Amino acid sequence: MFLHHDIFRKELAQTLSSGIEKAFNVNFPWEKSYSLLGATPNKAAGDLAFPLFLIAKEAKTNPAQAAKTLEENMGTLPTFVKRIQSAGPYLNFFYDFNVIANKLIPTQVSGEFFKQKLTENTPKTMIEYSQPNTHKEMHVGHMRNLCLGDALIRMHRYAGFDIVASTFPGDVGTHVAKCLWYLKFHYQGSEPQTRRGAWLGSMYSTAHNKLEAERGTATEETNREQLTMILKQLEQKTGEFYDLWKKTREWSIELMNEVYTWAQVKFDVWYWESEVDSDSVKLVKEYQQKGLFVEDAGAVGINLDEFKLGFCMLLKTDGNGLYATKDIELARRKFQDYKIEKNIYVVDKRQEHHFKQVFKVLDLMGFENAKKCYHLQYDFVELPDGAMSSRKGNIIPLQDLIVKMVAMIKEQYLGRYKDEWTAEQVESTAQTVARGAIKYGMTRIDTGKKIVFDMNEWLKLDGESGPYAQYAHARIHSMIQKLGKVNSTGLIIEAAQEEDLVAQLMNFHHVVKDATEQYKPSLLTAYIYDLARAFNSFYAECPVGSVEEPLRSSRLNLSQATANTLKQALALLGIEAPAKM
Repeated sequence: MFLHHDIFRKELAQTLSSGIEKAFNVNFPWEKSYSLLGATPNKAAGDLAFPLFLIAKEAKTNPAQAAKTLEENMGTLPTFVKRIQSAGPYLNFFYDFNVIANKLIPTQVSGEFFKQKLTENTPKTMIEYSQPNTHKEMHVGHMRNLCLGDALIRMHRYAGFDIVASTFPGDVGTHVAKCLWYLKFHYQGSEPQTRRGAWLGSMYSTAHNKLEAERGTATEETNREQLTMILKQLEQKTGEFYDLWKKTREWSIELMNEVYTWAQVKFDVWYWESEVDSDSVKLVKEYQQKGLFVEDAGAVGINLDEFKLGFCMLLKTDGNGLYATKDIELARRKFQDYKIEKNIYVVDKRQEHHFKQVFKVLDLMGFENAKKCYHLQYDFVELPDGAMSSRKGNIIPLQDLIVKMVAMIKEQYLGRYKDEWTAEQVESTAQTVARGAIKYGMTRIDTGKKIVFDMNEWLKLDGESGPYAQYAHARIHSMIQKLGKVNSTGLIIEAAQEEDLVAQLMNFHHVVKDATEQYKPSLLTAYIYDLARAFNSFYAECPVGSVEEPLRSSRLNLSQATANTLKQALALLGIEAPAKM
């Protein structure tokens, strides 16, 4: 799917394959050589390494000897390779960064580099992410899913994939009944006129805690009867609680849209639990009649013990479906509605067993696309003092967090502009930096690890953070504005810091490829941090404005290429690169 996009590696791979045939009389396609080229452990060892293990096996020699033999038979090297050196089982290549820079940097300055075709024949893919529940408040913990899914979509689309972005909010179930129960039977106040979605979340937490407190008391049975009655009305789509559900559901949707608008996230399709509920039950009954699903103690499901997945319940004793029931129907709809060829679910790791069951049930139902479904799981977001819970109410509401972050950014970073900027400019930039801090922080950690949210750490300008990368971009923009237009000129690479910067810039699409294929935006955040650090080292050691031409223009071009690459890399995470900070 990914093309051999690097013109330098492609030329070197072709030279390698010719050298291999000459040295060992072995046909080794250049595409294979291309895939084997990789980084060296450190710059002193070279800029690129080629392992000789496979060649040695075919040539019936040891890898170290194969590396020496190949070194002697490489012939004419590409112009961008300064020298080669065998080192154990590797043949290492040292770059001539002047040659590379003069081919690479102009394309990054013009933007042509970022229009390069990276893939072909990619499967049409749906990525489902951000599945918030109505009648609960969206909090900082929800942002990991949102930022991860959004980054994956942006990376895939940049790489050339046809992507459908979907969400599947939960708008029915016990949590909704609890909220409506409390509003009807216990809440004494009036409805708020603003932030009603967030208010519903507090009502849900209060309801849950009240029900827990009344377990084992005289009111427990009454509470249970009332909740059952509410759920039946919602199922039958009639009655005062159904009307209350429709009204309050809209408040939650307003909150979701406010969050998505702020996060600059858009979905191509919204699926709702309430919309697949009845059809999912019908589907299960259809396959029960076919003999696939069986009744067990009043419930309907399928025994998956032979696959070590236990019993998958699909209908409860009251005839209602479960999450698995809805996900089976939803999978069918996705492939039918959008003719997709791959279906990715971005859902936390607690649902690992659930999706294993769902995918296996789909397979046993004869659903030919079952193997094209993939669960991308991730670990949780915690506060420094432990896990969050909407039920218990110990969360950081997202809207409250944004207000605090924006205030802190205005005070610490933008105060110096109060006499130069309008209030709108200050507010817009503060919101941009807050978005950058949250999105970078939520994608920086590998999906297999927990995130500990710490607002102060995420807003640092001198650490691995979104604002650090944004500030590096703003610094370049300000420098170029101050020094004048970047002139088209040949690149002169003299200092080690310049070489390091060129090496980072030429690696951008390799990182995009790896991050996209592995579903790991964390690889991209690490790249952004390394690129920003490389520029800061260059900026500290390599004067720009005080040197003579043509070195001055060369360094300005190198700076502009860095700014453009930083801006593009940040955009793949949904982060804007402000011109001033």
